[in-house]
Amino acid sequence: MNRRLFLQQTGFWAAGAAWTSGWGLLPMAFGAETSARAATAGPLRVHPQNGRYFADAAGRAVYLTGAHTWNNLSDIGVGDPPAALDFSGYLDFLQRHHHNFIRLWRWEVTRWDAGATSQYTPKTDKYAVAPHPWKRTGPGSALDGQPKFDLHQFDPAYFDRLRQRVRAAQDRGIYVGIMLFEGWGLQHLPEAWKSHPFHPSNNVQGLDGDAGGDGRGLLTHSLQLPAVTRLQEAYVRHLIDSVNDLDNVLYEIINESGAYSIEWQYHLIRFAKAHEQGKPQQHPVGMTFPYSRDAKQRGANALLFASPADWISPNPDAPGGYNYRTNPPPADGSKVILSDTDHLWGIGGNPDWVWKSFVRGHHPIFMDPYDNRVLGKSAPESWNPVRESLGHTRRLAQRLDLAAMTPREDLASTGYCLADPGRRYVVYLPEGGQVEIDLSAATEPLAVEWIAPVAGTSHAGKPTAGAGKRSLQAPFRGPAVLLLGKPL
Repeated sequence: MNRRLFLQQTGFWAAGAAWTSGWGLLPMAFGAETSARAATAGPLRVHPQNGRYFADAAGRAVYLTGAHTWNNLSDIGVGDPPAALDFSGYLDFLQRHHHNFIRLWRWEVTRWDAGATSQYTPKTDKYAVAPHPWKRTGPGSALDGQPKFDLHQFDPAYFDRLRQRVRAAQDRGIYVGIMLFEGWGLQHLPEAWKSHPFHPSNNVQGLDGDAGGDGRGLLTHSLQLPAVTRLQEAYVRHLIDSVNDLDNVLYEIINESGAYSIEWQYHLIRFAKAHEQGKPQQHPVGMTFPYSRDAKQRGANALLFASPADWISPNPDAPGGYNYRTNPPPADGSKVILSDTDHLWGIGGNPDWVWKSFVRGHHPIFMDPYDNRVLGKSAPESWNPVRESLGHTRRLAQRLDLAAMTPREDLASTGYCLADPGRRYVVYLPEGGQVEIDLSAATEPLAVEWIAPVAGTSHAGKPTAGAGKRSLQAPFRGPAVLLLGKPL
């Protein structure tokens, strides 16, 4: 058979087309959605055949990836109130990079000392944060000089904004992990507790969310104060009621609260799931790494895997010589893993991590300094290789039947292989060069396509026979991605 005809029929003919221009001549041979799809198709649920992925309303496996930033829900900045993020422009940015997931950040404190984050930014600004879930009605002033919070009145401005932004993301085909609580600020920002709504000087009820604590407010993220837990449950109910009908929703309990919060997080995961059971839609609930600078207060990834959460985001540590930064462990399907640079580096990551995570069955997401308005030292465009790589993995995922694919270290000499043996293989070559692949399960010839992992350019290779081990050489220098397969 003519080589070009063979590749056209198998859906691999690329003619050197670039992914960044919309795949050029590359057809969507595997029947997946295109990157230009206008809206999400949820609600998501853990895929019944492959727990590494979610399934959408049509039962298709969904790969999530994208860049989130700190002020994409609450405004953060100098001035009171601080300037708002151009959210529509931010969604444009995500679409340009072909992303389909963000974390939507909640901030609990009303003031933020950027000087406490000097490892990430040269700024010494004092930031204000607004809006918040409760109305600031007074009487009386809180410690930040604004009216005290009434913890029995929700602020429609907060929940209206939340719904509007989730809906806007849905219309762009972007799924949203709504962060319900935030724990890093109380742990690490100086004087943070004094700007928390649950500080007794900041609410008209006189509620002390740290009664009997150490003056840092950490008890607010525990089950030790029933009055606090009841207020938090009321907030979670109200938030769920505000967005339950939207199909692009996921929930995250809290960002980086230490091990003292574990039972509280487990409780709220179960609480959120139970509240949604009686509603039209149910959405996945996630738990992310319980970080603390205090080693005694730091949780472990085992606590995530033992949780009732549907999805998790771990820290770098992994058993067996693996590391979620440099050599991610193959996902076993017990949890959907959203591997987040926020919990691996803070601000960090690279294309190598993106592709290694993808072929090991993870969903890589990026903590993006975006425009450096909140944190960030490097020029914003310096992170484009990471952003582009995320988009390239998504475009490749759209061409695959992910539900049938599992990480298979044993099939490729590099150890990085996502495969439906005999039908499709995605192999990552961190150093490029040559790779040996075990194609014993393939009874027919397989089309070959080489992809440059950062540039996204695609090169057709010579078809290869199966039924044994084969050595293939990348046609360009540097890291490479090899796609082998036959049509569905």
